[in-house]
Amino acid sequence: MMETLHTTLAFVFAIALLVAVHEYGHFIVARKLGIRVEKFSIGFGPALFSWRGKDGEVEYIIAAIPLGGYVKMLGENLDEQGDEAQSTKLSDAELARAYHVQPVWKRASVAFAGPLFNFIFAIVAYMLVAWLGQTVMPAVVGSVAPSSIAERAGLMPGDVLKSVGDKQLVSWQQFEEYLKGAVGKEVHVVYEHDGITSSVNMAVKQFEKDALLVNVAEDGLGLGLGTEVFVDSVMPNSPAEQAGLMAGDQIVQFDGRDVSSTRALIRSIQEHAGQALMLGILRANTHLQMQVTPKSENDHGVGRMGVHLVSKPLGEAIIYRMGVWEGVSYGFSRTAEMTELTVQVLGKMITSAISAENLGGPIAIAQLAGRTADLGAAAFITFLALISVNLGVLNLLPIPVLDGGHLVYLAIEKIRGKALSIAMLERMQLLGVVLIATLMIFAFYNDLMRLFRG
Repeated sequence: MMETLHTTLAFVFAIALLVAVHEYGHFIVARKLGIRVEKFSIGFGPALFSWRGKDGEVEYIIAAIPLGGYVKMLGENLDEQGDEAQSTKLSDAELARAYHVQPVWKRASVAFAGPLFNFIFAIVAYMLVAWLGQTVMPAVVGSVAPSSIAERAGLMPGDVLKSVGDKQLVSWQQFEEYLKGAVGKEVHVVYEHDGITSSVNMAVKQFEKDALLVNVAEDGLGLGLGTEVFVDSVMPNSPAEQAGLMAGDQIVQFDGRDVSSTRALIRSIQEHAGQALMLGILRANTHLQMQVTPKSENDHGVGRMGVHLVSKPLGEAIIYRMGVWEGVSYGFSRTAEMTELTVQVLGKMITSAISAENLGGPIAIAQLAGRTADLGAAAFITFLALISVNLGVLNLLPIPVLDGGHLVYLAIEKIRGKALSIAMLERMQLLGVVLIATLMIFAFYNDLMRLFRG
């Protein structure tokens, strides 16, 4: 119960904050450009609190449902634009400040300001993370897969990775991110073994599936951090329960091979559906052998044992803090990297290069909010930055009702020399609502399927 409450509060805080940032972008730019703002609301539904600013012009609202927000500008709604009777009620001074009579550049600035403020928030958030310090795993090799590219290159557990390409390495994450951009290419790695610095060139293999969804260091080179793999829970009536596995068991061997990676173990289980295999288990300092037969979960013969696994790195995490200017640079570069990555993922979902099943909805976001909040301020701020980037990118998509859709309308108006008809705008808005609703339902469906599958 307390865990659910904690997750819910973290989720609500994150969404309310990021929506406030987005809507404040629209609000402040509209005000600076002389457009009259009538309402600024965080949340939807009944108002819990409301008050007016010092000039008495804007009504500020905190609403009951904190999963959105809006800025209401004079003359913004289609019915106000098309209702001559409404327009005649406005004085000349009021009409001059109405949204719909403003030049295209002003309206475009207001539309773009929301996503822009999401990106600005991400930049500042990543700067804070850089200065506060990130908990990272050092770039130390924990495991080398037999017959892998890394083993043939002579790398061994305990080697310290110093640089890859022209990038100096502090963390394993940096190494992994560099490799994602080097799939199918040769990389130059400088490493230290027993105090002696050496270097080697290794070709990162090409993957059949997209590298964004692959642990490139492990799957492409055979290098891993090295982890201890534990059983977190066992599903009732599963092959794991029938074999005698229990929560807390450490899986040290699978089919005669040492286990040093959760991902490698899961992949092996999936590839051995219907085959009786031996597990080496460490339970309360006692070594046990158990036979398990992974069960095929679908027509494709993907095996499952029916366990939730957790892993613990062999190495010790470190706190990595950056200097002032290094942190500033990190804020901009990290936001740019995450923006590019988000665009790539969206594009590959559209072209089916990545399964749309990877799309997460409110449940997935809430779970991530709760987990990162547990990990401390730096992890939670990183989560906020990532979601803010996603909001910025998504709102710039050329879909009616989103900011990107408004920018498309305005571009068409600029080219035509006149605005689209009210009837056309209404039809496009309806199409946009249907598209967004469909996307939200699909994302929510994905969330539920993940919950049911465990």
